[in-house]
Amino acid sequence: MRIRDWDSNLKVRLFGEAMINTTFWMFFPFLTIYFTEEFGKSVAGLMLILSQVFSVFANLMGGYCADRFGRKRMMVISAFGQGFAFLIFAFASSPWLDSAIIGFLCFSLAGVFGAFYWPASQAMVADVVDEKDRSSVFAVFYTSINIAVVIGPILGGIFYVHYRFELLLVAALICMMLSLLLMKMTRETAPQNQERLLVTEGKKKAWHSVITAQFKDYKVIIQDRTFLLFIIAGILVAQTFMQLDLLFPVYIKDTVEQATLFSIGDWSLTLVGEQIFGFILSENGFLVALLTVVVTKWVTKFRERNIFVISSIVYAFSIFIFGQTSSVWVFVLAMAIFTLAELMTAGIQQSFISKLAPDHMRGQYFAAASLRYTIGRTIAPLAITATLWIGYNWTFLIISILALVSAGIYYIMFQRFEKEQVSLNKIVNH
Repeated sequence: MRIRDWDSNLKVRLFGEAMINTTFWMFFPFLTIYFTEEFGKSVAGLMLILSQVFSVFANLMGGYCADRFGRKRMMVISAFGQGFAFLIFAFASSPWLDSAIIGFLCFSLAGVFGAFYWPASQAMVADVVDEKDRSSVFAVFYTSINIAVVIGPILGGIFYVHYRFELLLVAALICMMLSLLLMKMTRETAPQNQERLLVTEGKKKAWHSVITAQFKDYKVIIQDRTFLLFIIAGILVAQTFMQLDLLFPVYIKDTVEQATLFSIGDWSLTLVGEQIFGFILSENGFLVALLTVVVTKWVTKFRERNIFVISSIVYAFSIFIFGQTSSVWVFVLAMAIFTLAELMTAGIQQSFISKLAPDHMRGQYFAAASLRYTIGRTIAPLAITATLWIGYNWTFLIISILALVSAGIYYIMFQRFEKEQVSLNKIVNH
């Protein structure tokens, strides 16, 4: 499906989100280093876990609100909220006020609003795109994010240290601009659902009945055993790719003070730890931006079960290699393998969720599916603390074992899913 044939909502989002993602990745990859230097590894790890606990609840609320109040409204509010959080963060990193704790609180608040934004944005794609085209559309959005991952860290390596205030201020302004674009240039896409309006026969529901109804909806989702296995496997494998901006930057900074990448005559390119991490992260973003659509088209020729299982195994292999070296070029090789695992499921996983979700509960299913990331990110900072207890080698080994366990769970999940599909087809045919 070509971009020019997309719904206008998606075109506006693609443009606006590309702007904010580029700015975001100019400073986000370096925040783990910033917090560990300010608070120490142990405290920073616990604080990052705490920030993600709030995001877990926000994510569930975001899915509920996307189905009840509409995709557009939640995206507008969330984008503005992120802008406000970045604005305060900017002043907390300004020449007039240098407060790491306020910066951390704002970072957490931005994460909460991001958790509200995500399920609504994913549900909007499922609302306006036919099932056969969803993988390619999700792949384009994923490519857009990773173009930002290429450009952002490179620019961030240049500007972040000396211009953090200005970067955060620009991020705040762009988020608020995105909120305005969404408000003025998009329409609501949620299916008409009487339950989405919080009224019953013209009377407002009590707040406690709304919360009760929400948890009943999520109880129904969790009782979907196939979907539950999907979430559990996703949380486990997330312990690998979540380390991209958590354990990786700290590990590289601790093991490589500086390294020479190229040397031609008297000229050489020498990078310090933070710059090496930016280089590796940009490699990941470049490969994803270049290959996402191609790999997504390729993997759709194979059974989804095999793709998910093999992806987890490749993640395990790459993370193991990463923890056994301090060589920049081995880091480059490990990151290439890591990126292959990422690309294998980049487009098809969102499409798979839309297959499982009833139309009127898409927002909540996407929100529940995002628990793979929010719970995964909640647990992932423990890896930073674990390095103090067992060292880097054992930490990377344990993470790779978790990825292998996720491969086994994916295999079991797809066996169950395929049996359900066969039973459903028999009922339809009869």
